[in-house]
Amino acid sequence: VGPSQVWWSLGLRWVSVAREMAGNRVWEIYCRQQALNWALVLSLLAQHVLVTESYTVTTDTPNVSAKEGHAADLHCQYSADFGQPRVEWKYFLPDGSNWYVYYDGVVTGKYIDRVEYSPRALHFKSTVATDDGRYVCEVTGDGGNHAGQATVNLVVQVPPETPHASIPTSVTTGSAVTLRCIESVGQPPSTFKWFRNNMLMPENPKTNKAYQNSSYTMDPKAGTMAFDVVSKSDSGEYFCQAGNGIGEPKNSSPAVRMEVYDTNVGGIVAGVIVALLILAFIGVGLWFAYRKGYIGRKETSNKPKVIYSQTQPDEMDDGDFKQKSSFVV
Repeated sequence: VGPSQVWWSLGLRWVSVAREMAGNRVWEIYCRQQALNWALVLSLLAQHVLVTESYTVTTDTPNVSAKEGHAADLHCQYSADFGQPRVEWKYFLPDGSNWYVYYDGVVTGKYIDRVEYSPRALHFKSTVATDDGRYVCEVTGDGGNHAGQATVNLVVQVPPETPHASIPTSVTTGSAVTLRCIESVGQPPSTFKWFRNNMLMPENPKTNKAYQNSSYTMDPKAGTMAFDVVSKSDSGEYFCQAGNGIGEPKNSSPAVRMEVYDTNVGGIVAGVIVALLILAFIGVGLWFAYRKGYIGRKETSNKPKVIYSQTQPDEMDDGDFKQKSSFVV
């Protein structure tokens, strides 16, 4: 029974009721015409809804999470009017590049041993960290005249590895220092905590009396703890911890002692004096070498000096030759 038939029946029922109420032939004709009009309008609307809902591709698993090494199912449903469609699955990288996971009726490449295909799902028997990302199910039917797609985001949960902590071992009071904790394997990304002398440090030092004299700023997402001005009370053994809710949190190892020293003014003065004495010694040495002629003196020649003189041509008589040149040694 089509929508138009349903609304036609309702219209006739309305006419019947109106006839009983009115008992008037004119009223009956009017009501019948109105019923027909409404039946036509509603029939067209129903047909429009049916048309717009045809050739649809959807998923009931738009976001899927699975621990590394566990199974995962990515669903893809399509409407019956596709008939026997062509179905393809693609994996998309963040930069937009992609490759096939399922193409031309077969599972491809690195997925062959780990993925199984069914007309309504892609089944990962065992996930690995690199499976994390966006998958698109593309459905094509009616000789390529109709197509649709659905997107599924797969998050592969990976526990963190042991983090690396960058901690200075010696700093002076009043200086600025930043401690860093690094761990990049965990998925979702790890957040970080800091410990001093095996005690968990608060994110805001002002919330704990034991740390109110500290001036650090902690960033749990970046893994940094920055001291604007360190004091001797900040000395201690530090380590960090990385965790993302998957598996057990991991600590950096071993703990590193950061010692805060007062500025040694006497040592600085002594160093300056020693540097000046060294410069003075070098200066005296250069002066002595110059005085002794080891540097800065040019060599003199022992060869005799020869002086030549030449009589001008106009002083010579024609046909008369005399020696007009002389030299002195």
